[in-house]
Amino acid sequence: MHPKQLLILPALLFASISSFGQGCSDAGFCTMDSFKPHGDESEEAAFNQVKVGAFVGSADYDIAVYGSYLEYNRQLGESWSLDVKLTSLAQSGNDISVFGLSDVFVNANYKATESLTFTGGFKFPLIDGGRSLDGLPLPMDYQASLGTVDLIFGVGYKLERLHFVAALQQPITQNNNAFLSSSYPSTPPLSAVQSTNGFVRAGDVLLRVSYPLELNEKFVFTPSLLPIYHLTEDRYTDELGVEQIIEGSQGLTLNANVYFDYNLDEHNAFQLNIGAPLAVRDARPDGLTRSFVANLEYRMKF
Repeated sequence: MHPKQLLILPALLFASISSFGQGCSDAGFCTMDSFKPHGDESEEAAFNQVKVGAFVGSADYDIAVYGSYLEYNRQLGESWSLDVKLTSLAQSGNDISVFGLSDVFVNANYKATESLTFTGGFKFPLIDGGRSLDGLPLPMDYQASLGTVDLIFGVGYKLERLHFVAALQQPITQNNNAFLSSSYPSTPPLSAVQSTNGFVRAGDVLLRVSYPLELNEKFVFTPSLLPIYHLTEDRYTDELGVEQIIEGSQGLTLNANVYFDYNLDEHNAFQLNIGAPLAVRDARPDGLTRSFVANLEYRMKF
């Protein structure tokens, strides 16, 4: 694809912000260091890196989301590196405001060749997805974490300047959410939110394609397409104790992202990431519905 064609992506992104789709910042695996564009083609082999970031987004049911994270990346020789990331999330809307620590991500990366990198790790929740308010369980839209321990595996490949990433995030435990919409018969919009009592969430696979464009020695612009496929239908347990399939929860969400990297010097940089969905699946009971997400990050190598 010619670089000029890739410049069309921002227009598509901003034309789509009135639709809703699965966001990624909360679930986390598409924002892991090895899975996202860096705007930095440096081949420096040994470094420590610290990142601090914050994002704001617009969720379903008129809920605003605010998140932050702290990340440490450690190079272990020429081939191996280690990443550790701590996240938090706040949600506000419908007279409900909540905040909490979310997850810890721990993963290792193996650089097999200059073009091929493998990543494996886990996401550990710091909250079980069972938050309540006034004695009533809240939906996933107000939980700081999915509440699941997840296995994460991915592979990245560079073809000249094109960067491809394929990854899997698979829950190996489930959360303790007990939300039933029938518990809020006179409280819209909670009465219309999908029930997630006994929630059983399926895994996701993603494919990211990105292409960095160096505008000058300090500024890099990177358009990116990010399809996420939810592997099977999610399930919940109804008021009678019967497990039900959540129809429409399996399927594809297609997101567009643009990254703006500004390199202050060889050790310090900022990155702005803006994303929105182009296509969505019918049901998204995990509370990751986003119409728009903007993330600002500062990173320092030392």
